[in-house]
Amino acid sequence: MFWQARLYQHPEFKVGMRDLAPQAFGQIAWALMTGVALVKSGMSVFEAVFMTLVVYAGSSQLAATPLIVAGAPAWVVLAAGFCVNLRFVVFSLHMRGYLMHLPRVPRIVTGYFNTDPTYVLFTRRFAHPADTDELRLTQEAYLAGLSFANWSSWISCSLLGIALANAIPPSWGLAFAGILCLLGIQCSLASSRLRVLSAIVAGMVAVLAYALPLKLNIVLAIVMAVVACLMAEQLKALKERAA
Repeated sequence: MFWQARLYQHPEFKVGMRDLAPQAFGQIAWALMTGVALVKSGMSVFEAVFMTLVVYAGSSQLAATPLIVAGAPAWVVLAAGFCVNLRFVVFSLHMRGYLMHLPRVPRIVTGYFNTDPTYVLFTRRFAHPADTDELRLTQEAYLAGLSFANWSSWISCSLLGIALANAIPPSWGLAFAGILCLLGIQCSLASSRLRVLSAIVAGMVAVLAYALPLKLNIVLAIVMAVVACLMAEQLKALKERAA
Protein backbone atom coordinates (compact mmCIF):
# COMPACT_ATOMS: atom_id res chain seq x y z
CA MET A 1 0.00 0.00 0.00
CA PHE A 2 2.47 2.63 1.18
CA TRP A 3 4.94 2.02 -1.63
CA GLN A 4 2.42 2.76 -4.38
CA ALA A 5 3.26 6.04 -6.12
CA ARG A 6 -0.38 6.73 -6.96
CA LEU A 7 -1.16 7.19 -3.27
CA TYR A 8 1.42 9.92 -2.83
CA GLN A 9 0.17 11.68 -5.96
CA HIS A 10 -3.45 11.60 -4.82
CA PRO A 11 -4.81 14.89 -3.31
CA GLU A 12 -6.03 13.03 -0.22
CA PHE A 13 -2.45 12.18 0.73
CA LYS A 14 -1.72 15.85 1.40
CA VAL A 15 -5.05 16.21 3.18
CA GLY A 16 -4.07 13.39 5.52
CA MET A 17 -0.71 14.99 6.28
CA ARG A 18 -2.41 18.31 6.94
CA ASP A 19 -5.01 16.78 9.27
CA LEU A 20 -2.30 15.00 11.25
CA ALA A 21 -0.19 18.14 11.70
CA PRO A 22 -2.12 19.56 14.72
CA GLN A 23 -1.67 16.26 16.56
CA ALA A 24 2.04 16.16 15.80
CA PHE A 25 2.95 18.63 18.56
CA GLY A 26 1.80 16.28 21.30
CA GLN A 27 3.30 13.32 19.46
CA ILE A 28 6.63 15.15 19.27
CA ALA A 29 6.69 15.61 23.04
CA TRP A 30 5.72 11.97 23.61
CA ALA A 31 8.35 10.73 21.14
CA LEU A 32 11.10 12.86 22.69
CA MET A 33 10.22 11.57 26.14
CA THR A 34 10.22 7.97 24.92
CA GLY A 35 13.66 8.35 23.34
CA VAL A 36 15.02 9.88 26.52
CA ALA A 37 13.45 7.15 28.68
CA LEU A 38 15.05 4.37 26.64
CA VAL A 39 18.54 5.71 27.22
CA LYS A 40 17.92 6.71 30.83
CA SER A 41 16.71 3.20 31.63
CA GLY A 42 20.14 1.79 30.88
CA MET A 43 19.86 0.80 27.23
CA SER A 44 22.77 1.48 24.90
CA VAL A 45 22.28 3.95 22.07
CA PHE A 46 22.28 1.09 19.55
CA GLU A 47 19.62 -0.83 21.50
CA ALA A 48 17.48 2.29 21.89
CA VAL A 49 17.69 3.11 18.18
CA PHE A 50 16.96 -0.49 17.19
CA MET A 51 13.90 -0.65 19.45
CA THR A 52 12.64 2.68 18.17
CA LEU A 53 12.80 1.54 14.55
CA VAL A 54 11.29 -1.90 15.19
CA VAL A 55 8.70 -1.22 17.91
CA TYR A 56 6.50 1.56 16.56
CA ALA A 57 4.57 2.00 19.82
CA GLY A 58 5.69 4.32 22.59
CA SER A 59 3.53 2.76 25.30
CA SER A 60 4.89 -0.72 24.54
CA GLN A 61 8.45 0.58 24.57
CA LEU A 62 7.96 2.21 27.97
CA ALA A 63 6.30 -0.91 29.37
CA ALA A 64 8.88 -3.34 28.01
CA THR A 65 12.09 -1.39 28.59
CA PRO A 66 12.26 -1.75 32.41
CA LEU A 67 11.54 -5.46 32.06
CA ILE A 68 14.28 -5.90 29.46
CA VAL A 69 16.80 -4.02 31.60
CA ALA A 70 15.80 -6.09 34.64
CA GLY A 71 16.38 -9.31 32.70
CA ALA A 72 12.76 -10.46 32.74
CA PRO A 73 11.82 -13.55 30.66
CA ALA A 74 10.93 -12.87 27.05
CA TRP A 75 7.34 -13.99 27.54
CA VAL A 76 6.86 -11.43 30.30
CA VAL A 77 8.20 -8.64 28.07
CA LEU A 78 5.97 -9.73 25.19
CA ALA A 79 2.93 -10.05 27.46
CA ALA A 80 3.44 -6.56 28.83
CA GLY A 81 3.74 -5.06 25.37
CA PHE A 82 0.70 -6.99 24.18
CA CYS A 83 -1.47 -5.94 27.12
CA VAL A 84 -0.56 -2.27 26.81
CA ASN A 85 -1.49 -2.17 23.11
CA LEU A 86 -4.43 -4.55 23.21
CA ARG A 87 -6.64 -1.70 21.99
CA PHE A 88 -5.16 -2.16 18.53
CA VAL A 89 -7.00 -5.46 18.25
CA VAL A 90 -10.22 -3.46 18.47
CA PHE A 91 -8.86 -0.93 15.97
CA SER A 92 -7.98 -3.74 13.56
CA LEU A 93 -11.45 -5.26 13.77
CA HIS A 94 -12.97 -1.90 12.91
CA MET A 95 -10.51 -1.29 10.06
CA ARG A 96 -11.06 -4.73 8.56
CA GLY A 97 -13.86 -3.57 6.29
CA TYR A 98 -11.71 -0.77 4.92
CA LEU A 99 -8.68 -2.91 4.10
CA MET A 100 -9.77 -6.47 3.31
CA HIS A 101 -9.66 -5.78 -0.43
CA LEU A 102 -5.88 -5.33 -0.19
CA PRO A 103 -3.38 -8.22 -0.44
CA ARG A 104 -1.97 -9.65 2.79
CA VAL A 105 1.39 -7.87 2.80
CA PRO A 106 -0.09 -4.37 2.35
CA ARG A 107 -2.57 -5.13 5.16
CA ILE A 108 0.28 -6.12 7.46
CA VAL A 109 2.22 -2.98 6.59
CA THR A 110 -0.87 -0.86 7.18
CA GLY A 111 -1.34 -2.50 10.56
CA TYR A 112 2.23 -1.63 11.52
CA PHE A 113 1.64 2.05 10.73
CA ASN A 114 -1.74 2.23 12.47
CA THR A 115 -1.71 4.38 15.62
CA ASP A 116 -4.21 6.16 17.85
CA PRO A 117 -4.12 9.45 15.88
CA THR A 118 -4.28 7.80 12.45
CA TYR A 119 -7.15 5.51 13.48
CA VAL A 120 -9.19 8.30 15.04
CA LEU A 121 -8.70 10.79 12.23
CA PHE A 122 -9.31 8.20 9.52
CA THR A 123 -12.52 6.76 10.97
CA ARG A 124 -13.82 10.23 11.76
CA ARG A 125 -13.37 11.30 8.11
CA PHE A 126 -14.61 8.03 6.63
CA ALA A 127 -17.41 6.58 8.72
CA HIS A 128 -17.97 3.65 6.35
CA PRO A 129 -15.77 1.54 4.04
CA ALA A 130 -15.75 2.52 0.38
CA ASP A 131 -17.84 0.58 -2.13
CA THR A 132 -16.05 1.66 -5.32
CA ASP A 133 -12.44 1.47 -6.49
CA GLU A 134 -12.20 5.26 -6.69
CA LEU A 135 -13.37 5.74 -3.11
CA ARG A 136 -11.07 2.96 -1.91
CA LEU A 137 -8.13 4.76 -3.48
CA THR A 138 -9.23 7.98 -1.79
CA GLN A 139 -9.36 6.30 1.61
CA GLU A 140 -6.02 4.55 1.09
CA ALA A 141 -4.34 7.82 0.07
CA TYR A 142 -5.73 9.66 3.09
CA LEU A 143 -4.61 6.89 5.44
CA ALA A 144 -1.17 6.86 3.80
CA GLY A 145 -0.85 10.62 4.35
CA LEU A 146 -1.80 10.28 8.01
CA SER A 147 0.59 7.38 8.52
CA PHE A 148 3.52 9.01 6.74
CA ALA A 149 3.21 12.24 8.72
CA ASN A 150 2.79 10.44 12.03
CA TRP A 151 5.58 7.91 11.47
CA SER A 152 8.13 10.46 10.23
CA SER A 153 7.49 12.85 13.13
CA TRP A 154 7.54 10.04 15.71
CA ILE A 155 10.70 8.35 14.48
CA SER A 156 12.66 11.57 13.96
CA CYS A 157 11.75 12.93 17.40
CA SER A 158 12.38 9.60 19.13
CA LEU A 159 15.85 9.49 17.62
CA LEU A 160 16.36 13.11 18.65
CA GLY A 161 15.36 12.18 22.20
CA ILE A 162 17.90 9.38 22.20
CA ALA A 163 20.61 11.74 20.97
CA LEU A 164 19.74 14.40 23.56
CA ALA A 165 18.89 12.03 26.42
CA ASN A 166 21.46 13.51 28.79
CA ALA A 167 20.58 17.10 27.90
CA ILE A 168 16.77 17.03 28.37
CA PRO A 169 15.75 17.34 32.06
CA PRO A 170 12.69 15.47 33.41
CA SER A 171 11.28 18.81 34.62
CA TRP A 172 10.21 19.60 31.06
CA GLY A 173 7.21 17.33 31.55
CA LEU A 174 7.28 15.83 28.07
CA ALA A 175 5.34 12.78 29.18
CA PHE A 176 2.45 14.91 30.40
CA ALA A 177 2.34 16.80 27.10
CA GLY A 178 2.11 13.52 25.21
CA ILE A 179 -0.68 12.27 27.45
CA LEU A 180 -2.64 15.48 26.88
CA CYS A 181 -2.34 14.94 23.14
CA LEU A 182 -3.70 11.40 23.38
CA LEU A 183 -6.55 12.54 25.64
CA GLY A 184 -7.53 15.22 23.17
CA ILE A 185 -7.62 12.70 20.35
CA GLN A 186 -9.67 10.19 22.33
CA CYS A 187 -12.16 12.80 23.53
CA SER A 188 -12.93 13.68 19.92
CA LEU A 189 -14.39 10.18 19.53
CA ALA A 190 -16.98 10.69 22.29
CA SER A 191 -19.74 11.37 19.78
CA SER A 192 -22.46 9.10 21.20
CA ARG A 193 -23.80 8.01 24.57
CA LEU A 194 -22.33 4.53 24.24
CA ARG A 195 -18.88 5.92 23.47
CA VAL A 196 -19.09 8.27 26.45
CA LEU A 197 -20.19 5.36 28.64
CA SER A 198 -17.32 3.18 27.45
CA ALA A 199 -14.80 5.97 28.07
CA ILE A 200 -16.08 6.57 31.60
CA VAL A 201 -16.16 2.88 32.52
CA ALA A 202 -12.74 2.18 31.01
CA GLY A 203 -11.19 5.20 32.74
CA MET A 204 -12.60 4.30 36.15
CA VAL A 205 -11.61 0.64 35.92
CA ALA A 206 -8.10 1.46 34.68
CA VAL A 207 -7.53 3.75 37.66
CA LEU A 208 -9.08 1.45 40.26
CA ALA A 209 -7.12 -1.56 38.98
CA TYR A 210 -3.86 0.33 38.48
CA ALA A 211 -2.00 -1.93 40.94
CA LEU A 212 -2.40 -5.02 38.73
CA PRO A 213 0.88 -6.32 37.24
CA LEU A 214 1.86 -6.23 33.56
CA LYS A 215 -0.51 -3.33 32.90
CA LEU A 216 -3.43 -5.74 33.15
CA ASN A 217 -5.58 -2.85 34.38
CA ILE A 218 -5.77 -1.76 30.74
CA VAL A 219 -7.03 -5.17 29.64
CA LEU A 220 -9.60 -5.20 32.43
CA ALA A 221 -10.71 -1.68 31.53
CA ILE A 222 -11.29 -2.70 27.90
CA VAL A 223 -13.27 -5.79 28.91
CA MET A 224 -15.47 -3.91 31.36
CA ALA A 225 -16.13 -1.12 28.86
CA VAL A 226 -17.25 -3.67 26.26
CA VAL A 227 -19.47 -5.44 28.81
CA ALA A 228 -21.03 -2.15 29.91
CA CYS A 229 -21.84 -1.16 26.33
CA LEU A 230 -23.33 -4.57 25.53
CA MET A 231 -25.54 -4.38 28.61
CA ALA A 232 -26.62 -0.85 27.70
CA GLU A 233 -27.56 -1.95 24.18
CA GLN A 234 -29.55 -4.90 25.53
CA LEU A 235 -31.44 -2.65 27.95
CA LYS A 236 -32.21 -0.24 25.14
CA ALA A 237 -33.51 -3.08 22.97
CA LEU A 238 -35.74 -4.36 25.80
CA LYS A 239 -37.21 -0.89 26.34
CA GLU A 240 -37.94 -0.51 22.63
CA ARG A 241 -39.71 -3.89 22.57
CA ALA A 242 -41.72 -3.00 25.67
CA ALA A 243 -42.80 0.28 24.09
